[in-house]
Amino acid sequence: MKEEPDVTKARDVMHHGAECIGENDTLEMAASRMRELHVGALPVCGADDRLHGIITDRDIVVRCIAEGGDPTTVTAGQLAQGIPVWVDVNADIREALRLMEQHKIRRLPVMDNHRLIGMISEADLATHLGKNQVAQFAGAVYGAPPNS
Repeated sequence: MKEEPDVTKARDVMHHGAECIGENDTLEMAASRMRELHVGALPVCGADDRLHGIITDRDIVVRCIAEGGDPTTVTAGQLAQGIPVWVDVNADIREALRLMEQHKIRRLPVMDNHRLIGMISEADLATHLGKNQVAQFAGAVYGAPPNS
């Protein structure tokens, strides 16, 4: 693996063709779609075709099922809370890494003109970046929180 990446932009690292789940679709539908696509997360898009959040397989288990929710009735929009973190397709890869490290997220939607066009995952980083950058990312995202 190279120490210095040949890639410089989010577009160079992202996985193209990310698929959204609708905000009114059930978590059962989201889980089935994740299985079909072999992914652990799906962006949540509204009727306006804009990114409204992201849900993970872990969210479905921990924030719905474990709390007594019914995945056949709870919607993706109900689980996708807060303002989604994303990066512009033309952003420097260091900006994408900074966002992922700052927010301790393993998947980052990539947007072009307010439309979802791809995702950057930890696997994408491992494939495209140098060992030092991947190690720094892993330490930031998976590292133990500082003692208070």
